Amino acid sequence: MHVVIGGCGRVGSQLTVNLARHGHTISIIDKKPDAFERLPPGFEGQTLVGMVFDRETLEQAGIRDAGAYIAVTNGDNSNIVSARVAKEHYNIERVVARIYDPRRAEIYQRLGIKTVATVRWASAEIYDVLFHGIEHAELAIGSGDIVLLRVEIGAHMAGAMVSSLAEAGKSLVVAVDRMGTPTIPGPDACFQEGDVAHIIVARDEIDSLRAKLDEQH
Repeated sequence: MHVVIGGCGRVGSQLTVNLARHGHTISIIDKKPDAFERLPPGFEGQTLVGMVFDRETLEQAGIRDAGAYIAVTNGDNSNIVSARVAKEHYNIERVVARIYDPRRAEIYQRLGIKTVATVRWASAEIYDVLFHGIEHAELAIGSGDIVLLRVEIGAHMAGAMVSSLAEAGKSLVVAVDRMGTPTIPGPDACFQEGDVAHIIVARDEIDSLRAKLDEQH
């Protein structure tokens, strides 16, 4: 998949490593030429100096052929404008934006744009949103060793047992939201496409949850 990244700060540069490792092609945009010094040695993607919301720059970055756009500049305004351009003008299905002001999260959600907060694991969060349908919620217990995740259930998991995403002592599906109505799942509950599963999981078990989601594909 071709991925366009807006912003080559810490998170943007980290994302290039994760995306390249999984075989994706990358174009990254930043208004500051020296920002690309953050990229890892041997980076084989495309770098472009320009504004992330400028359509000409996005076109040069291959936005028309992209499967995803990620907005991770250091400003909410640039992120939301460029994310809207990708979503509404270029019809990019997978669009994620980093937010600094959590009060703006609702605006993004109404526009169908997924968000991640400014946390130290933002790069991992963004990859989860793009490729696993996992959103890291605000709730963290203790020092963050246990977290609440929001997982969107796609067609590939329709009919699967809710319990297939749970493991004793490691993860628990605490609720399933179906068409806006949350329920606590029983032992025989199954997923339907469009469900949203709310899962409590130990942070060091998130990789195991990713693997379970991949097995369902």
